[in-house]
Amino acid sequence: MKNFILLFLLLNAVIASANIKLPSVIGDHMVLQQNTKVKIWGWADAGERVSIKTGWLKQPLTIITGKDGRWSSTLSTIKAGGPYEIILQGKNSIHIADVWLGEVWLCSGQSNMDMTVAREDRYWCGVYNEAEEVATANYPQIRVFDAAFTPTDTVKKDVSGQWEICTPTTVKHFSAAAYFFARDLQQQLKVPVGLITTAYGASTAEAWISRQELKSFPELLEDYARRKAAYDTSITAQKKYEADLNKWSVAVIAAKAEGKDLPREPKNPNPEKDQHSPAVLYNGMVAPLIPYTIKGALWYQGESNTSKPALYRALMEALIANWRKDWQQGAFPFLYVQLANYGKLDSLPVNEKGTVLIREAQLENLSIPHTGMVVAIDNANPDKPEDIHPKNKQAIGQRFSLLARATVYGEKISYSGPMYQRMQVEGNKVRLYFEHTDGGLKCRDNVLKGFAIAGADKQFVWANATIEGNTVLLSSEQVPHPVAVRYAWASNPPANLYNKADLPASPFRTDK
Repeated sequence: MKNFILLFLLLNAVIASANIKLPSVIGDHMVLQQNTKVKIWGWADAGERVSIKTGWLKQPLTIITGKDGRWSSTLSTIKAGGPYEIILQGKNSIHIADVWLGEVWLCSGQSNMDMTVAREDRYWCGVYNEAEEVATANYPQIRVFDAAFTPTDTVKKDVSGQWEICTPTTVKHFSAAAYFFARDLQQQLKVPVGLITTAYGASTAEAWISRQELKSFPELLEDYARRKAAYDTSITAQKKYEADLNKWSVAVIAAKAEGKDLPREPKNPNPEKDQHSPAVLYNGMVAPLIPYTIKGALWYQGESNTSKPALYRALMEALIANWRKDWQQGAFPFLYVQLANYGKLDSLPVNEKGTVLIREAQLENLSIPHTGMVVAIDNANPDKPEDIHPKNKQAIGQRFSLLARATVYGEKISYSGPMYQRMQVEGNKVRLYFEHTDGGLKCRDNVLKGFAIAGADKQFVWANATIEGNTVLLSSEQVPHPVAVRYAWASNPPANLYNKADLPASPFRTDK
């Protein structure tokens, strides 16, 4: 009898190991990038022959798995459409249903990308007009895969998640910025749009970069190593967390029973589970998605790096280069949001803080080829500007879409607000020239605000500002010999310069 049980277990182990397996990002309802060559991959026995048949290719493809059991294939796709089926046949068979060809975008960052359309059980989520937005979200050609929060020191092969069709039920937990981007894009291009969202609140840029690429930032890796070593030897911290987690689990059950907001989960003291730690989110939430073929990436992050803004420009250069190298799709479009205004309205002409310097770094990152920036200096909640999660994600999604439609899909439309180009001193005045004036400059109020001017002493004062054609003329009786200008140079500055396309100007300074 014992021998029979042992034989049964061994046979089942062999059968299990023989099965073709797919990463979770490849499955029912997915969107594949149209008109290109897309990657599809998985695992099976070493040397196993795997056949792939699609609904749009006449002939099936056959591949042989490598010694490590991994197989990978490249499929040619045609123009947008569907639904199609994909059938994989080896020692077992897998049937992938309801596959569409369209446009695929990777969406990442921290809480302002993670922020969902509906509030649900997270108090900081939910957009303006939430009920209406949810009720009208019938867009079956928008599909979303959302990667689970998986911080780890180990590079993972897979991440939990599944493709979902956009409905009034599912949209509630979709990234709001990504959803509104997809909605506008889908309505304009008339093709399916797939979103792969991999985002988490309070995460730092370095958490999304591989350890290999972070070798240029030894101070970050060294600090992490010290924190990890301290935790690994602290039995007290580990036991306290386990106790706190048990109490939290009980509180969650009670809150659900009473229909109350769920309590916050206690913070895991293990640095490996901390979304601020180097590489941990790349390992668990980016690496498993590679090489799923994408059109480009959307990024909304930076708030968690304001304590060390001097590193941000270089970190983002590293992140973009890292992702582009790993995806092996060349310099794919990378579009990002410049940090929104935040906090109490500033009364000082210049109030330089970490947030301001992160915005400047983001402006400078436009030097990276095939990048684009959404300006959000006007996006704070009017009634609650101290909330770091602006609810008007509709504006962010629309500006993302304008940027993509113009710079990626070639539409002849306005996609950027005024961008500072150069200055010219005219006696006791300064004239500013801009790109992307698109029909002319305008201010939303009767008085143009947000401009500061200074002489050689760099003591900035508010400037009198007027629009003259596609330029802005500045002056101040306190500054007879102006040499420098700042615009919107504070966390929440008065700023109302727009172009006729109603897109806001980016904060800038004329000297550095």
